[in-house]
Amino acid sequence: MGNAGPIDEYVASMRHALRGPGGAKRDLLAEARDSLLDAAEAYEIEGVPRAEAERLAVADFGTVPEVAPGFQGELTVSQGRRTAALLFLSVPLIAFMWTVIWRVFPQSPHVDEIKPVWFGLLARTVDLLQLSVGVMGGVALLAFGRGARRVRRPVRLTRWLGLFVWIQTPLIGAMGLTLAAAAHGPVGFSAYLPGLAVSAVSYALSVWQLYSAAHCLRCTRAVSALGTADLSAAGRERSLSRS
Repeated sequence: MGNAGPIDEYVASMRHALRGPGGAKRDLLAEARDSLLDAAEAYEIEGVPRAEAERLAVADFGTVPEVAPGFQGELTVSQGRRTAALLFLSVPLIAFMWTVIWRVFPQSPHVDEIKPVWFGLLARTVDLLQLSVGVMGGVALLAFGRGARRVRRPVRLTRWLGLFVWIQTPLIGAMGLTLAAAAHGPVGFSAYLPGLAVSAVSYALSVWQLYSAAHCLRCTRAVSALGTADLSAAGRERSLSRS
């Protein structure tokens, strides 16, 4: 960084301050850098030396505490949209796979006598909870897309989506493990390879959902932190101006 110019240093500082999806973050920083370079070139055309032109371009663009909150808001909405899309696509897939498994599973003719009395009720409860997660993902995806103009606080929606997933997904996972344990013994599910494969895929998708939801919460915390930092910086500037 010793030979980096003002623009490169500014972009590096912005990269360090922001949290969000890698691709979206790179695109946002690339757009900011291109805008800064265009502004610096305009100053150069007027006869300003390169280093000074870059400093002026950065000054016109705004300080990192001033600009980062807006950028972080965009990244947070992008993360919320990605999580919503993941839920909308993965939850129906999981439900479909398990529906097929339970229909083709080679069960004993006395399976109804073997399974606990609560098995069917718990299975239906899991289906309803999975449906609620998928519906929530679809509603959120619509809100982040066509309904974006009507959503006044998309960052808060991202936070609620992350919290919802972190509550529902572990709950569904615990219920699913309970069902699998109840089906293991005389039913022989533990030796049924298609069932084990579907279990592995389901757990992998659930971990992905939790990972994406964790990033939603991380991004929303970054919005709050940057907003607080921005207010603190503004307060210091007012104090200096008064003195």
